[in-house]
Amino acid sequence: MNEPANHCPVAALLDRVWADLGIDAGFADADAPPRHPVPLPSRLATGELAWASVRAACLASGIGTLPDPDRVAVAYRSDRALTVEGASPDVWSPYSGFFRASDGWIRTHGNYPHHATRLHAALDLSPGADADDVRKAILPLSAAEAVDRITAERGLAVRVQQENPEHDAKLRATPLLQVERIDLPSRGGRHGAGTRDDRAPLAGVRVLDLTRVIAGPVCTRTLALLGADVLRIDPPHLVEPEWQHLDTGHGKRSALLDARTDRFEELLTSADVVVLGYRPEALDRLGLSAAALLERQPGLVVAQLSAWGIEEPSRAGFDSLVQAEAGIAMTETLDGDRPGVLPAQALDHSAGYLLATAVISLLERRRREGGGWVVRTSLRRIAAELLGMPRFSRPEAGQELDLTAHTSAFEVAGQTVVTASSVLPGFEFAAPHRWGSDQPRW
Repeated sequence: MNEPANHCPVAALLDRVWADLGIDAGFADADAPPRHPVPLPSRLATGELAWASVRAACLASGIGTLPDPDRVAVAYRSDRALTVEGASPDVWSPYSGFFRASDGWIRTHGNYPHHATRLHAALDLSPGADADDVRKAILPLSAAEAVDRITAERGLAVRVQQENPEHDAKLRATPLLQVERIDLPSRGGRHGAGTRDDRAPLAGVRVLDLTRVIAGPVCTRTLALLGADVLRIDPPHLVEPEWQHLDTGHGKRSALLDARTDRFEELLTSADVVVLGYRPEALDRLGLSAAALLERQPGLVVAQLSAWGIEEPSRAGFDSLVQAEAGIAMTETLDGDRPGVLPAQALDHSAGYLLATAVISLLERRRREGGGWVVRTSLRRIAAELLGMPRFSRPEAGQELDLTAHTSAFEVAGQTVVTASSVLPGFEFAAPHRWGSDQPRW
């Protein structure tokens, strides 16, 4: 492992987080190591990234107890711990994966039905085509041609690429958590919670959750765990896999509502925090950009997560696609040919915990200093951070963890749901609600 001589990677990442957030880093034993490495074996420092991200959320929440490294690993691989009525869900669509092209590899994402439909259309395949049909359609094409055809149909695919150290260094020269203060005349809305309660540090804070998939929901799940009233809002026309919401929906309420309605505006008026997880271009089109939200409700804390950053506002993406394009997949290859993967959707989970850290910290800054606040990060920026951390020789897979020690069971609409447990010591998840089962009200 080639580690900086004078600074461990966890301490370096935590220092960057505190500097980005503009807060005093005087936490006792902030970079205290886990009792053993987080068991997320990979060539890149996945375990260190996970530990630092969770540790940041703990410290910002006033939690001095160290997390359990095994529990952190299970939480980062929560899709493998999840069961519904004793059965593990099918997490990956056959249309999501690596496919060989004539001159390399591409990575596709087709977990959502509309993305699968667009993939089929791009490759001139019938709706009933299977993964082998997709493989045969892509193989004669160059990687660039295959990606161009799929993205032209608004499907999701990227070329699998080698690392670009120069580009990653430029990204690392920018904040990991980009913070902006916006001062506008107050319109009499809410401005934060009351007295802090260590048992529920965010009691009284209202959070509008406009996120999907993993990173944003992990952020808002963490806020709910700490006592915030989190209301997730989804557009009525977009489906959501049941398992995906159950995996990250703990402690939140979930409602279907068009964000262009008067009802949404009423919710916004009483919100303290809005967490955004859609493409920046889509948010702009819907009037949900950070600037537009703060114009209507000065004093908000807005946290924005995207796949590629606001510099690429029209691009949709997922953790797996960012891994592939950023060079992580080829760094993790087992044989030098076929792309590999990280042992978890670590970009997603770390983005979620780091955004939660930012929200907690900015709520405190707002309490002291006033103003409205925006914090942004992206999966691609998290990837650059990981690629700049120390490397390892290929580790052994290690012993499988005993999931029963790190999972929790809930009753959700008459079904027994088992999920990964909370990684924040002293805090236990409340049961997730069924997706879309609540009314859009505080």
